[in-house]
Amino acid sequence: MTRLAGARDVERRAFAPTVAIFVFALAWAAPPAAGQEAAQTVRLLVDYGDGVSKTVSSVAWTKGSTVLDAMKAATARPHGISFSYTGADAAATLTRIDDVPNEGGGSGRKNWQYWVNDAYGDRSFATFELQAQDVVVWRFATEQGK
Repeated sequence: MTRLAGARDVERRAFAPTVAIFVFALAWAAPPAAGQEAAQTVRLLVDYGDGVSKTVSSVAWTKGSTVLDAMKAATARPHGISFSYTGADAAATLTRIDDVPNEGGGSGRKNWQYWVNDAYGDRSFATFELQAQDVVVWRFATEQGK
């Protein structure tokens, strides 16, 4: 009987590397699932117009999310942003990001403007729908679209 038990131990030890390889293969296959989660995000970049910028990565995205939704999600992130706006839907206007308010109209006055994937935001940020992996850039600048 001891001889049979010893043979089983040898078989188990020989089988152990196969199990280890299988477990490793499963672990190696896990990153694509994490990559799929990353695909369900957008990135927000804020350019304060004075040489300082802030990036908020991996902001949650779902179908139908707008730039406003991404900004709201960014407020909950560590080192995220704060912002305020007036109006709703197509009439929503951003008035401040962090401690930098719009300066209003007139020559040389800076105001917040946004781009999505290098395209100037041509409508209210509350109605501009995003896609997964989009990059939203807010710039505090003087010339519209520049």
